[in-house]
Amino acid sequence: MVGGRILGVDPGLNITGYGVLEITIAGPRVVEAGIVRGGQRGEIGRRLQAIWQGITELISTFQPSALALEALYAHYAHPRTALLMGHARGVICLAGAQAGIPVVSYSATQVKRILTGSGRADKGQVQRAIQRELGLQQLPAPADVADALAVALCHYHLQGRRQIAAIR
Repeated sequence: MVGGRILGVDPGLNITGYGVLEITIAGPRVVEAGIVRGGQRGEIGRRLQAIWQGITELISTFQPSALALEALYAHYAHPRTALLMGHARGVICLAGAQAGIPVVSYSATQVKRILTGSGRADKGQVQRAIQRELGLQQLPAPADVADALAVALCHYHLQGRRQIAAIR
């Protein structure tokens, strides 16, 4: 994976956050981070198409070796939200599968535990961990971008370090 890239994605129907990390011997570095807009109104098919197109363009541009995705968490009080989020996740997984890259999911609790040592860390703790580890001048924002970078870093810690150690 050294020289490879990880595309981290925080799926959302309105806003999907992304972060592209390049893996070097010195560690990961941010290549680009931002958002893909699905839109706030309109027919769901068009919103999903916008997300799929945005992720497909990112994959084409940055040629990641893996797509790391935050797993869907469904709170029993909001099943409709979980169903709608599942649609966004589905088109993101499809974009990765069509490009022939592995799509790996991590739960929010696992991401927090890997980055901060606590699965119950708050957003601020996670943002500071990302800032420190990636040497960023300021906290990653908005939250969608921070979550995408967090899931990419989680993948790096669980997969990328093993491959770097094998090279050394």
